[in-house]
Amino acid sequence: MRKEQHHKGWNEIKTNDSWAIFKIMGEFVMGFEKMSQIGPCVSVFGSARIKPEHEYYKLTEKITQRIVEAGYGVITGGGPGIMEAGNKGAHLGGGTSVGLNIDLPFEQHDNPYIDSDKNLNFDYFFVRKVMFVKYSQGFVVLPGGFGTLDELFEAITLIQTHKIGKFPIILVGRDFWGGLFEWIKSTLLDKYSNISPGDIDLVKIVDTEDEVVEILNNFYKKYNLSPNF
Repeated sequence: MRKEQHHKGWNEIKTNDSWAIFKIMGEFVMGFEKMSQIGPCVSVFGSARIKPEHEYYKLTEKITQRIVEAGYGVITGGGPGIMEAGNKGAHLGGGTSVGLNIDLPFEQHDNPYIDSDKNLNFDYFFVRKVMFVKYSQGFVVLPGGFGTLDELFEAITLIQTHKIGKFPIILVGRDFWGGLFEWIKSTLLDKYSNISPGDIDLVKIVDTEDEVVEILNNFYKKYNLSPNF
């Protein structure tokens, strides 16, 4: 009897997995259809826990306002904290403000600064990450936690392995990021040779909105591309 119950339970799991494929496909189709209409954008990553009075929240507002004024759109994770600041700056600058939200039991909720027709909701992290990468022509990363690190290293790995174009990855906050990348250089590169010397150059670490916009503009000029004018 127990063996029969075990097989019954396993068959139910396999059936549920099969039906989940359709939900996953639906999220991809929805994302591709909406994002393909938006045009090239810059993704902004960072912590959901940063409060509006924090210096990095205010800096993110300045950065994204400058980004949209230069003609680029902004994509964030659609939630609070740095994501909210990113959408707020884009909104204040009169530019494209996209939110790719994820259904979570805590922290995450839509922020009010996303364009009404550009607020997408996902159940699957991996589908959402595809949208960030496929429709971004640059990545600006503010201080964050595990989720931010996941998004950062996903972008670095895809560029390192030539799966996407060599778009700029800009980390904001030398005080926050400096120790991590010193460890990457001293341990991953110098001690173990687990990465190539050129991999370090995939990332730029800055402190100001001027530096962010300069890096983005130089990239677009170098490759003769045009932002979202």
